[in-house]
Amino acid sequence: MGKQVEANADKYEILPQVTEVYKRLMADSGVQTGLAFLEADNDRTAEEQIELTEIEAPTFEEAEKGELYKKKLEELGIQDIQTDEVGNVFGIRPGSGGGPALVVCAHLDTVFPRGTNVIAKRKDGKIYAPGISDDGRGLAVVLTLVRALNHAGIKTKGDLIIGATVGEEGLGDLRGVKTLFEGRNDLDGFISIEPGEPDRITYLGVGSKRYKVTFRGPGGHSFGDFGTPSPIHALGRAIAALADVHTPANPKTTFNVGLIQGGTSVNTIAETGEMVLDMRSTSQEQLLKLEAEVLALIENAAEQENLRWNREGTITVVRKLVGDRPAGLQDPHALIVQASAAATAAIGFEPVLDEASSTDSNIPIYLGIPAVTLGGGGDYGGVHTLDEYFDPQDSYLGAQKVFLTVLGLVGLEGVSEPLLAKR
Repeated sequence: MGKQVEANADKYEILPQVTEVYKRLMADSGVQTGLAFLEADNDRTAEEQIELTEIEAPTFEEAEKGELYKKKLEELGIQDIQTDEVGNVFGIRPGSGGGPALVVCAHLDTVFPRGTNVIAKRKDGKIYAPGISDDGRGLAVVLTLVRALNHAGIKTKGDLIIGATVGEEGLGDLRGVKTLFEGRNDLDGFISIEPGEPDRITYLGVGSKRYKVTFRGPGGHSFGDFGTPSPIHALGRAIAALADVHTPANPKTTFNVGLIQGGTSVNTIAETGEMVLDMRSTSQEQLLKLEAEVLALIENAAEQENLRWNREGTITVVRKLVGDRPAGLQDPHALIVQASAAATAAIGFEPVLDEASSTDSNIPIYLGIPAVTLGGGGDYGGVHTLDEYFDPQDSYLGAQKVFLTVLGLVGLEGVSEPLLAKR
C-alpha cells in the first residue's frame, strides 16, 4: 500500500437508483444472514490473518503464500483457480449469468525482506507482526467474504473474480495487477482490500516514476588526477538542480532523491555516482511533464561537469526506470464510488472519499475500469515497520462494507440488478 498523499475535497453522491438497490439488499434475509456471519466470523478471520502473515512473502518471493492461498480458495469452492506467470492467484465464483465480472482481491507481498521475524504476538488486545495489516488484513477479508456468501447461499448475478496479486509493494511496481489486466479484457470492475477504516473509500490513484540514475567516469586519484570530471560532482549538480524544480500543489506533484551512493575513498575521484529518484502525481499529464524536465536536468548535469574541466563526453549517464505506476483519475460520482458510499452508510458510517493512494486500483482506474480500494476494518498502525499491529475488535465492519459493496455492484439474484455495467 502506498502512502496517501493528497486530501480530496469532492463530495460523494448517492443517486435514488443506488439508494433503492441498497434498500432492497438490506431487506433481504440472505444479506442479513451474510452480515451476521461476518460478525460471528471475526475471530476466525483474525486467526487466518495471523496464519497468512506468518508466511514470509517479500516482493518477488510470494510463491509459498500464494500456494496456501490457492488451497484456501479451493476449500471455499472457488472454481478454475489459476496461478499465472508472475504468481497471481485467481479463480471465479460464478454468477447466474449476464452480469458484470468484478475482481475482489488483496496483495500477497509485504515490504519486509526474507528473514524478518513475522511471528505474531498479542499485547493489550492487539496483534503485532510485520505485514499483519498490510496486507494480511486484506487477504483474510477476501476469504471471510467468500465464506459469508457461501453460508448465506447468496447467488450473485455477476461473476466474482476472487484472489490475490503479487508485486503491489515498492519495486514490485504493481506487476501483479498489470499482468492481470494485460491478460484479459472481460473484467468490468475492481475492488482491492487494504488495511483501513470502514468509512473510507479510495478512488484516485497516485502515479509514480522511479529511476536509478548512474553517472560514470574514469575515476582517479584526487590529487594526481585532479581535473578529471567526477561522477559524484555531476550527481551533486543534478540533485541541486532537482531541488529547485517547481511543481504544482494541485494536482499534487512531488519528487524526492531517496538514495545516493558512490565512491571508494576520500582521496579517490569516484568512478560512479548513483541516485534513486521518486516522482509522483495524481495527474498523469503532470507526472510525464515532471519526468521530462527532470531527465533533461540530469543530462545537463553531466554536460556541465564535463564542461567545467573541458573534458567533453567523459561523464556519461545511465538511467534505468525501476518503477512506473500510472496515475488514475475517476469521477467521484461513478457508480462504483456511489455503491461503496451506500454500503458504508448502510452499516452506520458517514462515507469519506479518501486521499489519493498508490494501490492495485491504480491500474484499472488508469485503464478506465471502475475501481476502488476499500479498508478491511479494524484499528491498525506501524504499517511498513517492525512494530506493525492490528486490533481485531469490531473489524468485521470493514468486511461487511466490502460485502455490501460487492453485492450492489454485481447484483443479487431475485433481489437487485447490478449497478456495475458490463464493458
